Amino acid sequence: MPRSLVIWSSLLLALVLAIMPLPNFMQIGRPLWVLLVFTFWFLEAPKQVGLELAWCFGLAQDVLYGATLGEHGIIFVLALTFISLMRSQFQLAPMWRQSLALVIIYATVLLLQLWLNVLIERRPQSLTLLLPALISSLLWPWVRLGLSSLARWRMV
Repeated sequence: MPRSLVIWSSLLLALVLAIMPLPNFMQIGRPLWVLLVFTFWFLEAPKQVGLELAWCFGLAQDVLYGATLGEHGIIFVLALTFISLMRSQFQLAPMWRQSLALVIIYATVLLLQLWLNVLIERRPQSLTLLLPALISSLLWPWVRLGLSSLARWRMV
């Protein structure tokens, strides 16, 4: 199976997980599936997964969520830009440090998203908006392990 097919399949699965219905009490902590998968592939295959593709998937997520067009695109591009600035340190760090870095990066871009929502006069959400950053960073080791296994399996 070509690597690009594996990448596209995992990104489309992440998009499906992002819009999958959840009970109301779980909605507030919905993981940032698309951003998690983009983070992995951005580190693993930077020539195939770049900021342009992240922007396009962000626009797709905006359409699926009914959000302001460009909102998720900006969030994805900024998060991946922060990650690219520390790519070498990030890849060499132990998993707990990677998760800590991701919670900081994801929380930062979610705060920016909150600020953008205030600017366009949407009802501001509370700081529980940061819960997805925490949950996503806790899921990072499993997402990384699963996608690494998938990438290695594809190479056999």
